[in-house]
This record gives sequence, C-alpha cells and structure tokens, in this order.
Amino acid sequence: MKIKKQRVSPRQKMINLMYVLLMAMLALNVSSDVLNGFTLVDESLSKSSENAGKQNDVLYSAFKEYMEQNPEKVREWFERASEVKEKSDTIYNLAERLKVRIAKKADGEDGDFKNLRNREDLEAATYVMLAPGSGEGQLLYDAITEYRTSMLSMVSDTVQKEIIETSLSTDVPRRDISLLKNWQEYHFENMPAIAAITLLTKIQNDVRYVEGEVLHTLAKNIDMGDVRVNQIRALVIPTSKNVVRGSDFTAQIILAAVDSTQRPQIFIGDKPLDAENGIYTARCNSTGEYTLNGYMIVNDGTGSQSRYDFSQKYTVVEPTATVSASLMNVLYAGFSNPVSISVPGVTANNISASIAQGSGTIKSDGKGGYIVTPTKVGEELKIGVTARGEEGKSQSMGEYTFRVRQLPDPMPFIEYKGKDGNTQRYRGGTAFSKQSLMSANGIVAAIDDGLLNIGFNVLSFETVFYDNVGNAIPLKSQGSMFSQQQKEMFRNLGRGKRFYISHVRAKGPDNIERLLPTTLEVIIN
Repeated sequence: MKIKKQRVSPRQKMINLMYVLLMAMLALNVSSDVLNGFTLVDESLSKSSENAGKQNDVLYSAFKEYMEQNPEKVREWFERASEVKEKSDTIYNLAERLKVRIAKKADGEDGDFKNLRNREDLEAATYVMLAPGSGEGQLLYDAITEYRTSMLSMVSDTVQKEIIETSLSTDVPRRDISLLKNWQEYHFENMPAIAAITLLTKIQNDVRYVEGEVLHTLAKNIDMGDVRVNQIRALVIPTSKNVVRGSDFTAQIILAAVDSTQRPQIFIGDKPLDAENGIYTARCNSTGEYTLNGYMIVNDGTGSQSRYDFSQKYTVVEPTATVSASLMNVLYAGFSNPVSISVPGVTANNISASIAQGSGTIKSDGKGGYIVTPTKVGEELKIGVTARGEEGKSQSMGEYTFRVRQLPDPMPFIEYKGKDGNTQRYRGGTAFSKQSLMSANGIVAAIDDGLLNIGFNVLSFETVFYDNVGNAIPLKSQGSMFSQQQKEMFRNLGRGKRFYISHVRAKGPDNIERLLPTTLEVIIN
C-alpha cells in the first residue's frame, strides 16, 4: 500500500524551526559563573592533593630510613606501606588518565584538562565514562571499591574506618536525579567536562588523604619515634615553621634518648643558650627564610663529652589569612552567603571578621564559619580579618575583596510524587506521564545546579497549548498553582502531545521579582 506523504504547512515549518532553536538555547544555558566555580574548586583540590602527596612522601622516606636501620622490626610494616603506595598511585594515575581523555574529547588532541576551553561540553565525560563497550566508568567504580576494601583491612580504629568509608563512598545519593542511575551514571552522565574533571580531582584528593591516614596507622605500629643509641641526634622542635611578621619564633631544642638527670649545654652559633628547658625565642621583624644553627655538648658516663650539631630552617611570612566563599567566587546581594575564614596556626575562636558599615551584615554561623549578606549589587565588599595570638595580642591579617552580584535566575520545575512517594522535579524536554502531571499542584522555581540550591516563590506563570490547526491557546495560572482551565486542558492531552510553561514570575530570597527567560516544555507520555 502506498503511503501518502502529508504536506507540511509553512506555519508548521516555522513552529518546528522555533522549537529546534529553543532547544539549542536551552542546551547552551550554562552559567559561566558555575563553570568558573568548578575551575576554582578544581585548582584548590589539585593543590590540596599535591600537599597531601608531599606529606605522604615524607612518611615513605621515614619508612625506608628505619627499614635500613632495623629491617627485622620494620619489614612487615614497610611492605604494607609499599603496597599502600602502589595501590594509591594506581588509582590516582587512573583518574589522571581519565581527565586527559575527557579534555581531549572536549578540546581535541591538544586538549589540556588544566586549561580546558570547552568547559561546558556535555558529551565528553559521557562518552569517556559511559560509552557502550569502551566507557571506563565501571572500571573507576571497581577500582575505588577495591581500593577502599584494601585500605579498610589495614586499619582497626572505628573512627578511621568511618573516615575511609566516607571519603571513598560509592553510594548514590537518594535524590531525584539519581533514581535508576548507578554511581558512574549519576556522576558523569550529561555532566559538563569541567565538572567531571573536578570530580576526578576530588577522587585523587580523597585517595591521597586516605593514603595518609593508613600510613600514619602503620607508622604507629613500628614506633617511628624510636631512636637507637647509634642514631642519637640533636632535634629542634619549633611551634611553627611559618611565622607571621611581628610575632615570635619559638622552638624547643632537645636531645633524644638522653639521661633526664643531665642537662646538655646548648649553643646557638657559638653563644650558650641560657634556658633551663631548651626553649629558644627570637623576635621576627623581617620576612624571609632563616636557619637556626647550633650544637649540644653532652657528658657521657665516663666523663667525656660528645657534640651534636643541629640545624632548623623556618620561614617568616607577611600577615595573611584565607577567605573563600563556600558556594562561589562571588557574593550574592540579599542572600546569606556561607563564607569560611581561616588563618594558618590560629584556631577559629581566635579569628574575627568585619565589613564596612552600610555594605551588609556578617555574623558567625556557630560552626567556625560566617554568613555574609551584602546589600549593594555591583559594588565590591571588603572583609577585614583579625587574629588573636597566644599572648592575647590582636593583629590585622588584611582585607579581602569580593564582587557582589544579583542572584542568577532560577529554573522552573513541575513537582510531583514519584512511585516511591518521594517528591521529584520534572525539568522538561523529556516524556512526562499524564498521571504525574495530573497529580501535580503547580510549579516551583529554584537555582539547583549542584553548587547553589536556592528556592524562589513563584508568583504566576502561563501555559501555552496548540490546537489541531496550530493556534496558540494561552492560559494563566492561579499564583504558583495550576488553574482549573489548565487542568481541564491537561485531561484532554493525548500521548505525544506537548505544551509550554512560560512567562514565569518569581521572587527570591533577595526580594527581587523577576520574569524568568526560560520556557519549560512538557511532553506527555
């Protein structure tokens, strides 16, 4: 039977073209601020991972040194430490290789994950991690699971076990978007390339952290603080190797394995140190690197003397503090922005922060952080930090500037109850069951992009239906709720039909009313 091809009217062609254009605009609607936020987080995690790796290398060097000194006692723990290093480097390098593949898939063969150009690419991570037959998401999942099991077998402390379980968890959060997804699909499906690379960097950071936890446990088992008689050496124990200009450098100079009834003679340079407990103090007024050199004279049981030299480097730095916005690299006006403030070597209760009068408010969150609420969009907000030292003296640690922006526009959703009874959000563009649509009361709006999760009050919206000849039928809502007319139209929709939700007006926590530029397409299943 010959099939007669139906002629498409010019009006229908125009409607189809507008639909394609709308979908392209929706696909490109990725905030540059969000992408920048992922870049900053990735850089911070990379630095943290690098620092943890350096600390772990110090422990490995200590294991090797004591293996040479006492192989009989240390061998078992040295071999376990070597196994930890091999397995940690294997999974770390796997994550590194995946970052390289994602970068090359997004930017081409010259792609560099440290300088990603197409950060918003939604296909690179999905292809590398989830492509049928070649996706490596399952390989990464299996590697993390195996590594976690191996590390747990090397510790017995319940707190450390909990830390390792949490750091290397492969559980899928019970959220709307995670339904029916496994771990790799939840983290990498349709994920921007920069977000996937940041997640892999986080995994590397977690591996280095867990590696350090296990190494410290192994080190305790061999008592790495032991010093044999033939390895006696003079030690300098500073309270801190980094000293803020204007404060004191304090160090305790001791000799390990020495008779407690004898006090060694301590010389700084060639001058004797007049201190009963070996406490040395020097005022630091200039920045730079310094070295504390000296020696000890110790009397042995025969009455003869032995000399032990010591040397300790330390650094004097300018007053500094670390101030970072917990959500993004900017602050939002009219919104309670969580901000963490820390000063190296200073506890949270000895740190205070302030902002200029009239620019907003800042207050402690009671958990060591701060809540900053700016008032003026487009202006800079400066946070001044003050630290109180051990002697009770307060010192300014500088001012830190943030740009203040208006909260970005939220996205509209249809909230409904899933089969499991949990509230879910329909984001448009895919098939939506008529039963779920009829059970929904209205729509909501929120900034829900993985970094921000901020709810808005919907004031009104409009639904647009099309009749059989292509005529648009707009219907207004009752606030955030579907009107009776809209619900009646829902009842008459058949499978494959669609309508649009647009002209959404919403008000956020900043009390600014806005007309959302996003249109929600609903396709009936």
